[in-house]
Amino acid sequence: MRTSELPQITADILARLRVRAPRVHCITNSVAQAFTANTLLAVGAVPSMTLSADEIGAFVARADALLVNLGTFDEERRGATAAALEVVSERRTPWVLDPVFIDRSSPRAAYAKSLVAQTPDAIRLNRTEFMGLSGADPDNAALARYALDTLAVVALTGTIDRITDGAQFVSIENGHPLMARVTAIGCAASSLVAAFLAIESDAFVATAAALLAFGVAGGIAGERASGPGSFPAALLDALYALDKHVLTEKARVT
Repeated sequence: MRTSELPQITADILARLRVRAPRVHCITNSVAQAFTANTLLAVGAVPSMTLSADEIGAFVARADALLVNLGTFDEERRGATAAALEVVSERRTPWVLDPVFIDRSSPRAAYAKSLVAQTPDAIRLNRTEFMGLSGADPDNAALARYALDTLAVVALTGTIDRITDGAQFVSIENGHPLMARVTAIGCAASSLVAAFLAIESDAFVATAAALLAFGVAGGIAGERASGPGSFPAALLDALYALDKHVLTEKARVT
């Protein structure tokens, strides 16, 4: 994939997503659940959030993608993740790992590493989380090595998002500073990666396209919002309205 093609590819995936309305099951933290669900709804996906041991297997079996987010990781979520990944493995459903705050807890970091061994299609994380997983500074070479070692697309997000599968590399400079002032923004971005994986079989393309869509929408929302209070609503509106013209005009991809 040439980086110049990414805005068009993103628009195409988004159009297919809106037609197919994929189901995305989210095992995510309690802080992020509502905004994650609304993010998925804004782009045309169908979210579900149950953690119940009695029904999560049935929900994941009917899902087109899974998100596992470790933000508030209690025993119920741990049990739900084990059940969900068993179904995902059987059905070859794409899934995303978001190893939130593993740099703050050694047991959480160890658990995240055990999840990486279950071959997520993509890992969306920030700088300190990458260091907690890999033990390396997140330069481009380390990101590529980790992607090759884990067979996952690694998406390091921040002021510049860097995505690699070990062979291909793309950097995205969209977004807005207000994205760092609102909780659950990264969690929502991970759910969007899962939604795009439900539509696009190339995990690298799907991950890069999802983060471009999210970054462009974040930039638009930042221009419209008056502060962190109005930003989430503006972001949902921007995601809902995204199209090829806007993506092509505003994408900053190298």
